Amino acid sequence: MALLVPDVIFKDVTHISLEFLRELGVQGLVLDVDNTLTGHGSYELRPDVAAWLETIKGSGIKLMLASNNTRERVAPFAEKLGLDYASFCCKPLPLWIKAAQDKWGLPRGSLALVGDQLFTDHLAGSLWGVRVFLVRPMYKDSKPTIRLKRMLERPFLKKYYDKGGKIL
Repeated sequence: MALLVPDVIFKDVTHISLEFLRELGVQGLVLDVDNTLTGHGSYELRPDVAAWLETIKGSGIKLMLASNNTRERVAPFAEKLGLDYASFCCKPLPLWIKAAQDKWGLPRGSLALVGDQLFTDHLAGSLWGVRVFLVRPMYKDSKPTIRLKRMLERPFLKKYYDKGGKIL
């Protein structure tokens, strides 16, 4: 597992099928919030994302939101969705993944992380040794720091495509 070269990239979360998760034995899924499930600062889900989330919730796969954003941002969104959450995670530090793992009592091999950024989400999952499903950002990034990170991600994404990787 490469620290910064994705193993798989999905168009968005709705393209991560329940069958795919079951084939890999995923029992716990940690989800980034901003630009993965919804836009930055938004508390609304697109209808297709809401339907996907309900399908995954109904499958028995354990879910948790994890964001570098503040509790004030994440808690109301998590409450609205009826999900546990971790805020101010300081990704790429993976300690909050361990907390989810301990809470759920699941082995690492049954956990996966979904997010849109290589230097936060993907690196955190890679450091903890869990599968990471990278998704393309839902919306164009407006924050200069995130736009800079997107530029820095390009060489690693190029390696993914050079090895035959596709967007699923």
